[in-house]
Amino acid sequence: MLSKIILASKSKIRKEILDRNNIKSIVEPSNVDEDIVKLSLLKEKTNPEIISKNLAELKANKVSMKKNDEIVLGADSVIDLDGELISKPESREEATKILRKLNGKSHFLISSVCISRNGSMIWNYTDKAKLTMKNLSDDELKNYLSKISDEALYAYNVYQIEGEGRNLFSSIEGDEDTIMGLPVKKIKEYIGSLK
Repeated sequence: MLSKIILASKSKIRKEILDRNNIKSIVEPSNVDEDIVKLSLLKEKTNPEIISKNLAELKANKVSMKKNDEIVLGADSVIDLDGELISKPESREEATKILRKLNGKSHFLISSVCISRNGSMIWNYTDKAKLTMKNLSDDELKNYLSKISDEALYAYNVYQIEGEGRNLFSSIEGDEDTIMGLPVKKIKEYIGSLK
């Protein structure tokens, strides 16, 4: 078993998931400009799942190029609404628009992970969860957003499934760790196989 991995992410929740699962990690954000990558891939009509996979790989590879022989984990999560990529909001107005768009509908939350060594991917995995949002009034959406801090809103997309966000949904199908951004069971399996 590995003594530690490098997490190429600033996400506090991803670090918490690793800690909870006894995977020692140190954080070294990749600082990849996700918006430029997404725009480029969207111009090529790339679907949300492939965008998520590409971003996870890019983050892991970028950090692992500087870390000789170390294991680096990159991750990315996106929302897929009928093939449309929904990105993290950059303002409360944008968050409101996203929630209205998701309101009363089912969408997929896609989480991709990539493990790289010496600048190249050695393993990757993508998982999906299906979430169906309740039909909520504008007042209910505003009330929900009033309970979410700016930091949480911009870091974890428009809902926090581990907190207030659970109340937005009539049905959640899938792994909770995937929804929070890290399908950790598969990561543990793979890391356990490494010498």
